[in-house]
Amino acid sequence: MTLVAVFLGLLFCYSLASGRLERSVLTAPILFTVAGIAAHALVPELGGRRPSHELFLTVAEIGLVLLLFTDASRTDLGMLRSMRNLPVRLLSTGMLLTIVLGLVAALAVFPGLSVWQAGILAAILAPTDAGLGQVIVNSPRVPPKIRQALNVEAGLNDGLSVPFLLFFIALVGGGAADGQASLTRFLVEQLGFGALVGIAIGLVGGWLLGRAHRLGWMAHAWRQLGVVALPLLALVVSEAVGASMFIAAFVAGLAVQVGSTDAARDSVEFTEEWGQVFNLSVFFLFGILVASGWGRFGVRHALYALLSLTVVRMLPVALALWGTRLSRATVLFVGWFGPRGLASIVLGLVYLEQLPNPTGDSTIQLTVMATVLASTLVHGLSALPGIELYARCVTALPASAPEREGENVGKVGSGGRI
Repeated sequence: MTLVAVFLGLLFCYSLASGRLERSVLTAPILFTVAGIAAHALVPELGGRRPSHELFLTVAEIGLVLLLFTDASRTDLGMLRSMRNLPVRLLSTGMLLTIVLGLVAALAVFPGLSVWQAGILAAILAPTDAGLGQVIVNSPRVPPKIRQALNVEAGLNDGLSVPFLLFFIALVGGGAADGQASLTRFLVEQLGFGALVGIAIGLVGGWLLGRAHRLGWMAHAWRQLGVVALPLLALVVSEAVGASMFIAAFVAGLAVQVGSTDAARDSVEFTEEWGQVFNLSVFFLFGILVASGWGRFGVRHALYALLSLTVVRMLPVALALWGTRLSRATVLFVGWFGPRGLASIVLGLVYLEQLPNPTGDSTIQLTVMATVLASTLVHGLSALPGIELYARCVTALPASAPEREGENVGKVGSGGRI
């Protein structure tokens, strides 16, 4: 109960100054992570009450599912059709190269890891975080084409990382044949079933919500509750059929718009507010875990974190966007704002759940924590200055530049930053 009381007290204090803090570079994930680190030092009993992996995983999964659904539900489908090449490039060439380069970097920095263990680390840290990047996709100063591409990438790349992670885990625990069978199985189950679950829940749920709203059957308060039930239903159904809950939640958010034009508006307020409670609790617990392992961090962990956030992310993005005529400023902006956060925490917990006592466990755990901690700080602190600098660069571009296309459409609704 001490842990819950400390978190609730922090949540209340943050709410008192939230308006001023949202206009500063001190993002909520930064403050709650630092608070978790401080709580570990200031409240001695927390040191012996580290959250279990099962509890941590459940909270993190719920938070990520709610966030992905909300981001998808307010993603302009018309805009996606006009800029479909950018997300495809980032999710195919960009992501594959990120995993490969991350694997190579892990072998170079940690010679004691096997190729498959290095692959596990690369897969965990490949996805970007929709939450840490929310200030980007909410900013009207960032071209719609760019912020929507980053939003879709963050929404789908965590689910796409799962088959690779499970493939490498299978190779660590078994043989090559087991790994190949695992990859094929999870490509079908995790991605295929996940998309089908999302489409079914989104289309049917959206149609029912739209129909009930037009007939005047729904009370205003229950409109929000009805919408938020859909991502949670996607989570439960995905678990039952062995699909990716993250793919299902994001696809459901896209599909719900077909039947309910008010879904985005109804979901944003409830899902973001209560989703923030889950997400910020994850960062608070993450801070406690970081503090508990502080003495074990080394130079190699910091070096890999630096490589993961720069070369391992930015070079694949540059290659993926080759030939799009996007400016150098845009390529650098997209490459830099690929934060690692909630998705990597969830995948790290999935890894620990799959292999409770694996070789190289300490190295992978500490490196993931170091990378997420570094990303939370540097991407959070650089978001507002980065948007300001990038906006000036875009303004200087000619009207025919790809970044200037669709400037007056596809506006992303404003929402709280987490």
